[in-house]
Amino acid sequence: MAAQRRTAEMRDRVVLGEFGVRNVHTTDFPGNYSGYDDAWDQRRFEEAFRVDVIRQEGDALEFDMVGIDAAIANAFRRILLAEVPTMAVEKVFVYNNTSIVQDEILAHRLGLIPIRADPRLFEYRNQGDEEGTEIDTLQFQLKIKCSRNSQAAKESSDPDELYFNHKVYSKHMTWVPLGNQTDLFPDADFRPVHDDILIALLRPGQEIDVLMHCVKGIGKDHAKFSPVATASYRLLPDITLLQPIEDEEAEMLQKCFSPGVIEIQNIKGKKVARVANARLDTFSREVFRHESLKNLVRLARVRNHYIFSVESTGILPPDVLVSEAIKILMGKCQRFLNELDSVPME
Repeated sequence: MAAQRRTAEMRDRVVLGEFGVRNVHTTDFPGNYSGYDDAWDQRRFEEAFRVDVIRQEGDALEFDMVGIDAAIANAFRRILLAEVPTMAVEKVFVYNNTSIVQDEILAHRLGLIPIRADPRLFEYRNQGDEEGTEIDTLQFQLKIKCSRNSQAAKESSDPDELYFNHKVYSKHMTWVPLGNQTDLFPDADFRPVHDDILIALLRPGQEIDVLMHCVKGIGKDHAKFSPVATASYRLLPDITLLQPIEDEEAEMLQKCFSPGVIEIQNIKGKKVARVANARLDTFSREVFRHESLKNLVRLARVRNHYIFSVESTGILPPDVLVSEAIKILMGKCQRFLNELDSVPME
């Protein structure tokens, strides 16, 4: 029985010890364990696999993906970061720039401003095409000039009172339709995701006059096309108390974990610790610093239970990004199958 428990732990849990981590490698491949059928079975995979949406607030999404291997989880994360397309500023035509920001720096700052435009409405621009068309390009203009406020108090030193338009924000970028885009997108509201992104500071007489071309691209080509501010995953924590922990030790144990992980119950006049919500823990392993506690707790992570955190830049909602990433992963799998089918069998 002890051998079976060790085997089950090795297959299902990544165990965190005081000085290292055990069972980090996937071992459930066919023939590795006596008595286990680890051959691939689609029906068994479909029964075990599930996706649970835990929380969605604004541009942030947290969901669980259960029943997959680390390679699939990481492929999904990398697709979110680098292969889901967005629209971003690619070309900047500078007609006038008398600010202290150099043209190259200004173009770089403009390129990093997320643009609220659904990339699924556009095509990729052909390589070498400098002009762009209504189906592959969005055009924005930034034209602003700083002037002095003649009504400002003489003793004032506040730039907000002394000058007009001395701060150039992303809200000053305006969409200029190309071709028949007004007819193609009658209800469109193409604009920067955030209106308060500071681009430059001006003083009276200085001005900026630029035209920008936004194109469709992916984060693999440039980080400005990445649709997420962050996309990460972690394994579900699994905390086991190996024996009852009471009174002072229970209070000490509670302080070793993140808030909400350990709760203390009053049972027959004694304070008894129990695991309330292991999911909240960050695994600082603080418990291993206490000699009286470190052998009473087992810290582990569930090997095939991934907690994903996705934060969108605001271009598309995070749930849409996840569905687009799944479509891209399915397309990759289909291309691989097509390649296998095209190889002649001997």
